Amino acid sequence: MNVVRHHAVVGLGLVVVLLAGCGSTTPNRAPVEDRNATSTSVLDPRTQAVKQPPGFENAGKAGYYTVKPGDTLMRIGLETGQNHKDLARWNNMDNPNKLEVGQVIRVVPPTAESTAVVKPVPAQASTVTPLPAAGAASAPTAKPAPAEAPAASASAVDGELNWIWPSNGAMIAGFDEVKNKGLDIGGNAGDPVLAVAEGKVVYAGSGLRGYGNLIIIKHDNTYLTAYAHNQALLVKEDQSVKKGQKIAEMGNSDADRVKLHFEVRKQGKPVDPIKYLPAR
Repeated sequence: MNVVRHHAVVGLGLVVVLLAGCGSTTPNRAPVEDRNATSTSVLDPRTQAVKQPPGFENAGKAGYYTVKPGDTLMRIGLETGQNHKDLARWNNMDNPNKLEVGQVIRVVPPTAESTAVVKPVPAQASTVTPLPAAGAASAPTAKPAPAEAPAASASAVDGELNWIWPSNGAMIAGFDEVKNKGLDIGGNAGDPVLAVAEGKVVYAGSGLRGYGNLIIIKHDNTYLTAYAHNQALLVKEDQSVKKGQKIAEMGNSDADRVKLHFEVRKQGKPVDPIKYLPAR
């Protein structure tokens, strides 16, 4: 009986020792990686630099245009009254066909910084002018002639424009700011389309959706005219044209019938051509 009790006591002691050892020894645990901290620093948009479209710092400034969905440089040129080639040059565009929504581009010529150097006026020998004798009438002092004001261009005032109709056909649709930004003139395929005034061709092609074969002429810094839906274009970009010159043949490209769609843009804004054409 004493032997049994001895073994029980010994066994109990061993259990106590083992339990005590377990409580005093720190187990080797794998290090815990703070994934939340890592993912927050990578995924939290507040910690990421937001990529801004080119030119965003000029948004809203006069002389700048913010690109909208569907815009092309050609359309922006028409809307702002500028040559699309000038727009590409003013904005140093390597690829004018690649525009980004929200991009802000210059649509007026950049102001050239003055590089003139003021040179000192060379010293001249002083000349003594003798006083007139007493009682002698003093010679009248000649007044400088006033500077002649520069002559106003023929198109500086709307009433002075001397344009002609671009076609002899009958008008089939008038101007509407929303539905029709110009006039539609009917006719037959191949009828001549004429330049309403002298100017320079800034576009000739079919790259503007909804206009078909299109010609745009810049007459001055104020006015553009557009001739759309032609079947043939007879002039090229950068070509100078004269008033009354045949520039195209009427057609139905990108249209439901043969017609000429004619627009007048005043500083890029479409205006009613009837106000600029002679009465019929």
